Amino acid sequence: MSTPIYAVGDIHGQAEQLETALARIEADGGPDARIVFLGDYADRGPDSRAVLDRLIAGQAQGRDWITLKGNHDRMFEMFLRDHPVQDDRLLIGYHWLHDRIGGVETLASYGVPVPEGVRTYQVHAQARAAVPAEHRNFLAGLPNYHQEGALLFVHAGIRPGLPLERQVENDLIWIRQEFLDDPRPHPWLVVHGHTPGKRAEHHGNRVNLDAGAGYGRPLAAAVFENNQCWLLTETGRQLLAPRA
Repeated sequence: MSTPIYAVGDIHGQAEQLETALARIEADGGPDARIVFLGDYADRGPDSRAVLDRLIAGQAQGRDWITLKGNHDRMFEMFLRDHPVQDDRLLIGYHWLHDRIGGVETLASYGVPVPEGVRTYQVHAQARAAVPAEHRNFLAGLPNYHQEGALLFVHAGIRPGLPLERQVENDLIWIRQEFLDDPRPHPWLVVHGHTPGKRAEHHGNRVNLDAGAGYGRPLAAAVFENNQCWLLTETGRQLLAPRA
């Protein structure tokens, strides 16, 4: 592959970090760079609304941006339906407005408070009124993966051994150990996020770009070209080689 393609890990409401990543990509590849965003635009960080505004505006301007669906994006979209729906992949006792998930921070970015003692239907009504229709449509229309040559971009990973046409959304946006613990080669180099680490990592058969921006760590952006991967840093490209 000679044409570079860029990828951005889980943003989680970190609008300022997104702008930094976009500036580094433009400095490396110009304003027409193809970028794949790996999902999880909302939750935990301080400005999910600004992140969605930026992505929607970029696509409207004709930028070559591919925005994939993350599990947090699906939880947000499910809450905004006519009747809020709980994602059945969550642990028992968890929900989108649970302290560990980050929906409260997302709604705060739209000016919707979630005070103690309030009922779900009350928050839901305020959220439906506050979140623009274009944001709801954006969340509802996100694709699950993007394949480009020998690269497969997806939020969480794949079910090992299954062809692409048999992969299901619940795995593509939620899977962890069955994918992470499998060292065998896949038909593609799988570029994913979802499982936060302290830094981006190349595992030979997969590259994890969730460097923990949802927990205050730097947002990872990378470029793939000629079968190699580089992280984009403040000083330029830094080779991300497979772990020994």
